[in-house]
Parts: sequence; C-alpha cells; structure tokens
Amino acid sequence: MCYAKFLAAGRRAGLRRRPELRIIIRFALDEFGYVPFDVDGARLLYQVISESYERRAIIFTTNIEFSKWGTVFADDKLAQAIVDRVVHHGRLIEYAGPSHRLENSLMLGRGGDAA
Repeated sequence: MCYAKFLAAGRRAGLRRRPELRIIIRFALDEFGYVPFDVDGARLLYQVISESYERRAIIFTTNIEFSKWGTVFADDKLAQAIVDRVVHHGRLIEYAGPSHRLENSLMLGRGGDAA
C-alpha cells in the first residue's frame, strides 16, 4: 500500500492525535516522495512528524532534495514546516555510490540465483 493511501486510510479510520500513535518509537519512510501525498495525507503525516519532533527518530530515504518536497506534499508551506522539523536535529547521510539493485540485477546477468 502506498504511503498516501496508508495515511488517507488512517485518517478515515480516525487516527488523529490518538494515544496509540504515541507508542511509535521510530519509523522509516523508505523511498520517500515517489508517490505524492494528497492534502489530507500530507496533513496527517505532518501531525505525526510534529508529534515526533524532538522525541522520536524518523528515517527518510529519498533522492528528492528538500527544495522539491513541496511537490511531494502539494503545499510548499507545509513542506517547509516538515523540512524545518526534519533538519533541526537531523543528520543527513548522502550515498553517492553505485546502486545496490543495479549491481545485483538479474536482468544484467548479475546477482544471485534466479530461482
């Protein structure tokens, strides 16, 4: 399930500022930004990030630079608020090496068994 649909489903299920969200110690958003969020999904993610700010770890993996996050959230101001919280105490780790997936691609005759 894509992130936008997941967040929209959570919103429809009433997962707004509920105590159950406080048990999340840390989470990761892998390949963040490949699927843009709708406005409601972006607002819900903002709430989770805001509630986690300075209390819980959040990991983002993405190749989208911060200046382009407005296109992911369809709202530049909301994106800026999220980026502000992410970078305030955050650590940026850039990986400039070769793609692990490409290096192990079965289509290129590399990698493990094609069982």
